[in-house]
Amino acid sequence: MDFRRSSFTRLVWGFCSFGLMAHFVYGDISYSFPEEMKHGSVIGNIAKDLGLDVKRLSTRKARIDTEGNRKRYCNVNLDTGELTVAGRIDREGLCGKKATCLIKQDFMLENPLELHRISLHVQDINDNSPNFEKDVIKIEIRESTFKGARFLLEEAHDADIGENAVQTYILQSNSHFVLSVNTNDIGGKYSELILNKELDREQQTEVSLILTAVDGGTPPRSGTVAIHVTVLDANDNAPVFSENILSFHVVDFSNSGTEFVES
Repeated sequence: MDFRRSSFTRLVWGFCSFGLMAHFVYGDISYSFPEEMKHGSVIGNIAKDLGLDVKRLSTRKARIDTEGNRKRYCNVNLDTGELTVAGRIDREGLCGKKATCLIKQDFMLENPLELHRISLHVQDINDNSPNFEKDVIKIEIRESTFKGARFLLEEAHDADIGENAVQTYILQSNSHFVLSVNTNDIGGKYSELILNKELDREQQTEVSLILTAVDGGTPPRSGTVAIHVTVLDANDNAPVFSENILSFHVVDFSNSGTEFVES
């Protein structure tokens, strides 16, 4: 009898606890703010947004719940009700190339118990410059290559997303090549070198250029790479003599039995 009574009591308490938990869990509240904000920067006033009495925040032990070893990305100012940045937030480190970077935090109050889910949308800023994996792009082109030939160039990478990622490429002005900027299937930008004037190895054995990748941030950031073109020889020249006519003068030394030829 005691065992059954105890089991019934635990069951009732379990249902009550579930009902209590369901009672104090409220809906989400969302904030959007840029990454890399300084420690203590204000995200928003959570007390005002939730209609809470600022004067009771301290007595109700308002806090950001970090149980389960979760990292705290924001704090609550108990004097003002403001939600502030707790430390450096690097969007690229948290979310990589994801279009949306979302952090979840729990806002807790006691007496009575309340739990509010906070959704922090971290916005990208232009804090990364485009960069190339190599310092030099090396290309070999035979001098017999026809005008209009295309050569795919290494793509620049940018940790930022959207408009803050690479938007275009610029080629140093030169007499042999122009640049074509294209968009791949996932929206990334890449470039191709186009031969605009045929090469002549006998006149120039190498061509050096600078390629610049530019993002769409404000202000824009850029990165550069050197392009080294080696012009390969083609059999485009026939052998020639230094003179058009060769003259020979033959002298006969009959008495000595020898001949001397002068050319």
